[in-house]
Amino acid sequence: MSKYKRITCNSGFSVSVQGSKTNYCSPPNNVGPYTAVELGFPSSFEELLEEYAEDRSNPTETIYGWVPVGIVRSLVIKHGGIISGELPPFKWTDEQSFILAESLQTHGINHE
Repeated sequence: MSKYKRITCNSGFSVSVQGSKTNYCSPPNNVGPYTAVELGFPSSFEELLEEYAEDRSNPTETIYGWVPVGIVRSLVIKHGGIISGELPPFKWTDEQSFILAESLQTHGINHE
């Protein structure tokens, strides 16, 4: 059972974002805040998540473990923000800021 409601973004992209002691997240607890979370069953292939896929051959029917929260923020920005659902609490660090900035630049995502 999912603790957090699946997010849907303005672009129509949706994905489950979870953090708990039974998810692939850091730290592995039920309260967070998290520096990495588990994503699952995205509505479409997403290159930002590809390297974290448990089953790369089936990108919409797999989970993505230990995804840095900087990548999740980049994903949300890329897809125009969240219109429904919820994210677990994030622990924002300098490292996560770097991951976000690098991801935005590498993938040519406009964050204005």
